[in-house]
Amino acid sequence: MAILSEYEEDQKPTKPSSSMPFNADFDPSNPLGFIETVIDFVARESDLFRSDSVVRDVNALVRTMREKIVTEDRERKRKEKAEANGNAEKRPKEEAAPASAAALVTEEKKDAAAAAEHEKTSEGKRAPNKGNGLDMGKYSWGQSLQEVTINIPVPPGTKSRFITCEIKKNHLKVGLKGQPPIIDGELFQSVKVEDCFWSLEDQKSISVLLTKQNQMDWWKSLVKGDPEIDTQKVEPETSKLSDLDSETRSTVEKMMFDQRQKSMGLPTSDELQKQDLLKKFMSQHPEMDFSKANMV
Repeated sequence: MAILSEYEEDQKPTKPSSSMPFNADFDPSNPLGFIETVIDFVARESDLFRSDSVVRDVNALVRTMREKIVTEDRERKRKEKAEANGNAEKRPKEEAAPASAAALVTEEKKDAAAAAEHEKTSEGKRAPNKGNGLDMGKYSWGQSLQEVTINIPVPPGTKSRFITCEIKKNHLKVGLKGQPPIIDGELFQSVKVEDCFWSLEDQKSISVLLTKQNQMDWWKSLVKGDPEIDTQKVEPETSKLSDLDSETRSTVEKMMFDQRQKSMGLPTSDELQKQDLLKKFMSQHPEMDFSKANMV
């Protein structure tokens, strides 16, 4: 189980802590240099880096800040897009012709049908939310190829010591102590437990981050048995492909290619590679009979 922190918020120190003066200039063009200076100071003045868990703890801190910034950027872009759409759709009231009651009823039916079509596909699977996951009754989840994020609302004022969170390779259990778990089930796929953590946000929601073991597949559900999403409708942020490292970018591009191929009934990249290998082997061994070889 990987846990970010669990502490007593109301506990007060019995002795005042000693402090060491720290002075450093921050250059916005070289933030890593400033962080290196801070780390060097902490290493000299404390035993933090002698702890066996320091790498995990610092990694969790960085991931929390990264997740916060990504969430804020996503929310800001969503608001900007909504505002832009709202301005584009505004029209003077005097230009709008009065709609009849029959026309309004017809429009409502069309909207309801469109909403139903968006909610479910022909196979009974649901369309993913904006985070490429699903909004459930008691929680919501989203995903990238690398990670799964879960947001679980809890009563305002909840303390971290009241939260129970067990993250295992193939199982997740989250809830409040003394109450039935909010999530308790087998994960859709396995995760890297050492790179997973949870945190309490503003004492009103639990945020869980799971790092996927297999970072080439989209999850159809968070836990097995829950409603599944149609992964063909997942929309990765293609506009940010240039910001990814080469390995992650190639993985995303491969996934997008395979999805297009499957939708057209064509072989995926792995199947094409196998076909090429078989053709090469056949050309190198013309004496062998390949009449019954399966090229698909």
